[in-house]
Amino acid sequence: MSQVELHEAKTTLSQLVDRAAAGEDIVIARDGIPVVRLLPVGGTSSLASVRGAWRGQIELAEDFDELPGLSKDAAVRLAVEAPHATRPARR
Repeated sequence: MSQVELHEAKTTLSQLVDRAAAGEDIVIARDGIPVVRLLPVGGTSSLASVRGAWRGQIELAEDFDELPGLSKDAAVRLAVEAPHATRPARR
Protein backbone atom coordinates (compact mmCIF):
# COMPACT_ATOMS: atom_id res chain seq x y z
CA MET A 1 0.00 0.00 0.00
CA SER A 2 1.30 3.42 -0.96
CA GLN A 3 0.19 6.46 0.98
CA VAL A 4 0.48 9.84 -0.72
CA GLU A 5 -0.21 13.27 0.74
CA LEU A 6 -2.99 15.28 -0.87
CA HIS A 7 -0.68 17.98 -2.31
CA GLU A 8 1.50 15.34 -3.98
CA ALA A 9 -1.62 13.55 -5.26
CA LYS A 10 -2.81 16.76 -6.90
CA THR A 11 0.42 17.18 -8.81
CA THR A 12 0.87 13.51 -9.76
CA LEU A 13 -2.74 12.39 -10.20
CA SER A 14 -2.23 10.95 -13.68
CA GLN A 15 0.63 8.73 -12.50
CA LEU A 16 -1.35 7.66 -9.41
CA VAL A 17 -4.31 6.69 -11.59
CA ASP A 18 -2.03 4.59 -13.80
CA ARG A 19 -0.56 2.84 -10.75
CA ALA A 20 -4.01 2.16 -9.27
CA ALA A 21 -5.27 0.85 -12.61
CA ALA A 22 -2.32 -1.56 -12.62
CA GLY A 23 -3.51 -2.93 -9.27
CA GLU A 24 -1.47 -0.95 -6.77
CA ASP A 25 -3.26 0.10 -3.58
CA ILE A 26 -3.03 3.92 -3.39
CA VAL A 27 -4.23 5.83 -0.31
CA ILE A 28 -4.42 9.62 -0.30
CA ALA A 29 -3.90 11.25 3.07
CA ARG A 30 -4.53 14.72 4.44
CA ASP A 31 -2.03 15.75 7.14
CA GLY A 32 -0.96 12.11 7.51
CA ILE A 33 -4.50 10.81 8.02
CA PRO A 34 -5.79 8.45 5.29
CA VAL A 35 -8.81 9.99 3.56
CA VAL A 36 -9.49 8.13 0.29
CA ARG A 37 -8.32 5.09 -1.63
CA LEU A 38 -7.88 4.92 -5.42
CA LEU A 39 -9.38 1.75 -6.87
CA PRO A 40 -9.59 0.58 -10.47
CA VAL A 41 -13.02 0.25 -12.04
CA GLY A 42 -13.72 -3.33 -13.14
CA GLY A 43 -13.96 -4.12 -16.83
CA THR A 44 -17.49 -5.54 -16.52
CA SER A 45 -20.45 -4.79 -14.34
CA SER A 46 -21.11 -7.24 -11.54
CA LEU A 47 -24.29 -8.42 -13.25
CA ALA A 48 -22.53 -9.03 -16.55
CA SER A 49 -19.83 -11.07 -14.85
CA VAL A 50 -22.34 -13.56 -13.38
CA ARG A 51 -24.89 -13.69 -16.18
CA GLY A 52 -25.03 -17.24 -17.46
CA ALA A 53 -22.69 -18.58 -14.80
CA TRP A 54 -25.07 -21.46 -13.94
CA ARG A 55 -26.00 -22.24 -17.55
CA GLY A 56 -26.06 -25.98 -18.11
CA GLN A 57 -25.66 -26.75 -14.40
CA ILE A 58 -29.27 -26.44 -13.22
CA GLU A 59 -32.35 -28.27 -14.45
CA LEU A 60 -35.89 -27.16 -13.66
CA ALA A 61 -38.79 -29.57 -13.72
CA GLU A 62 -41.49 -28.79 -16.26
CA ASP A 63 -44.00 -28.30 -13.42
CA PHE A 64 -41.75 -26.26 -11.12
CA ASP A 65 -44.29 -23.42 -10.94
CA GLU A 66 -47.42 -25.51 -10.37
CA LEU A 67 -49.07 -25.76 -6.99
CA PRO A 68 -49.21 -29.36 -5.77
CA GLY A 69 -52.72 -30.78 -5.54
CA LEU A 70 -54.35 -28.02 -7.61
CA SER A 71 -55.29 -28.14 -11.25
CA LYS A 72 -54.55 -25.08 -13.35
CA ASP A 73 -58.26 -24.23 -13.40
CA ALA A 74 -58.48 -24.43 -9.61
CA ALA A 75 -55.36 -22.28 -9.19
CA VAL A 76 -56.75 -19.61 -11.55
CA ARG A 77 -60.12 -19.71 -9.80
CA LEU A 78 -58.41 -19.34 -6.41
CA ALA A 79 -56.35 -16.37 -7.64
CA VAL A 80 -59.42 -14.63 -9.13
CA GLU A 81 -61.89 -15.32 -6.36
CA ALA A 82 -59.60 -14.80 -3.38
CA PRO A 83 -56.56 -12.76 -4.45
CA HIS A 84 -55.79 -11.87 -0.84
CA ALA A 85 -55.38 -15.56 -0.04
CA THR A 86 -52.49 -15.92 -2.49
CA ARG A 87 -50.54 -12.93 -1.23
CA PRO A 88 -48.97 -12.39 2.18
CA ALA A 89 -50.75 -9.84 4.36
CA ARG A 90 -49.17 -6.40 4.59
CA ARG A 91 -48.12 -5.17 7.97
